[in-house]
Formats: sequence, C-alpha cells, structure tokens
Amino acid sequence: MRLENKVAIITGSARGMGRVFARRFAEEGAKLTVCDILDCSPVAKEIEAIGGEVLALKTDVTSEKDTAEMAQKTAERFGQIDILVNNAAVIGTIETKDFVKPVEKITAQDWDRILAVNIKGVFLSSKAVIAYMKKQGGGKIVNMASTVAFSGLPHFIHYSTSKGGVLTMTRGLATALGEFNINVNAVAPGLIMTEAMQGAYSPEFYQELVATKQLIHKEVRPEDVAGAVLFLASDEADRITGQTLAVNAGEYLH
Repeated sequence: MRLENKVAIITGSARGMGRVFARRFAEEGAKLTVCDILDCSPVAKEIEAIGGEVLALKTDVTSEKDTAEMAQKTAERFGQIDILVNNAAVIGTIETKDFVKPVEKITAQDWDRILAVNIKGVFLSSKAVIAYMKKQGGGKIVNMASTVAFSGLPHFIHYSTSKGGVLTMTRGLATALGEFNINVNAVAPGLIMTEAMQGAYSPEFYQELVATKQLIHKEVRPEDVAGAVLFLASDEADRITGQTLAVNAGEYLH
C-alpha cells in the first residue's frame, strides 16, 4: 500500500472530492484526519468500515485556532503528520446558483468570503502542520487549485483569482520548505460534477464541455483527481515540488 504508516489530514472532506480522497487514502493504508465545517461522521464511518483509522473534526480553515487544533489533535492521536491535502474551498453561493457574476456585480462580501477560505484557509492549514513536518524531517502538502487559475474566467473572477493565489502560494511554500524535505505541489482539476456543482450546472452544459472543450471526450471524475493527489502525497513524488498537475482531460493545456 502506497501510504502505509502515513498520517494524512484532508480538509473539506465531508463531501465531494475530499470525501473521495479520504477513502482512497484509507484504502492505501493512511491514517486519516477528516475535517470540514460540515459533519464528517459519514465519511469517518465509511473509512472505519474498510478497517481504516480515522479522526473526524469540525474545522473552519479560516480560523487560526481551528487549524492549530486540527494539527495538534492529529499529532496527539497518531503521533505524526506526514501529509496535508488542502481541499477545503468555496465557489460562491452554490445553493442559489448566485456565483457566476459580471465583475461589477461581485460584492466585497463575495470577494472576502472566497479568498478567506480558498487562500487564507490554505495558508493557515499549511502553517499549522509545518512545525510538525519539520520536526519529523519532512512531509507532503498538496493544494487543490483549478483549471480556472489558468483560463481566468471573466464572470468567475473571485474564484479564478483565489485559485491563482493557490498556485503562487504553492511555489512560495515549496521554495521556503524544500530545505526541510517538505514537498509542496498542487493539483488543478477541470470542471467536475460533484454534489455542489450539480446544483450549479445542468447535465447538458457539462456534456457540451466534455464534447467540445476537452481533448479527451470523457468525464473527469473525482476518482481521477484522487489518483493525482495520491501520487503527489506518496513517496513516488519525493523529488517533485513546486509543481502543478492539471487533471482536466485536455480542457486547458498547461
């Protein structure tokens, strides 16, 4: 198993891609902390059902106190922190489909909320684990970016900006932490129809994207992204840092 004897924290793992990552990591032998502002007990039960060890926490990644406790409780429970997957993110008010807006319609509140979770949350979660990784002689941080960081969708500028910031932070953290044997990389998925996105886009829109925008005319699934995240979190990626791996079936060439 590729993550045997490893301890991983996956933020935003109550649903969607984070939940898929957590199960895949457990199948590969990792001990897990699953955390979210939503209830993580369902995914924790799934992991326990396949024999995995798991700690479920309620964590607001925009809170320095919460992220510090996330790292502390993980280390207390498992004795180490080998991997952090910064998956927690928001797009906008998904519930009302009110997030794709012209620039002049984006409010300061919209902007602040997106950047607080998507950039500040990545920074605080990374900051929380760094001391533990330095002490044990290394670790892996994998940040979730997005293809929109490259394409810069005009009616999605707050989200695009936040994911561009994740790419820049990935390079900066990799530069700062390389001497401590801490690898920092990013994965940039294209559009994936998770629970949240199903409430925002119609199946017809998604199938048109697959058919006309992607070089490979197959849906990109959370499981496909999980494979990339697993690789960057594993020992196989020991000599890879500061890089971004796009998983988008050729929707955008990076």
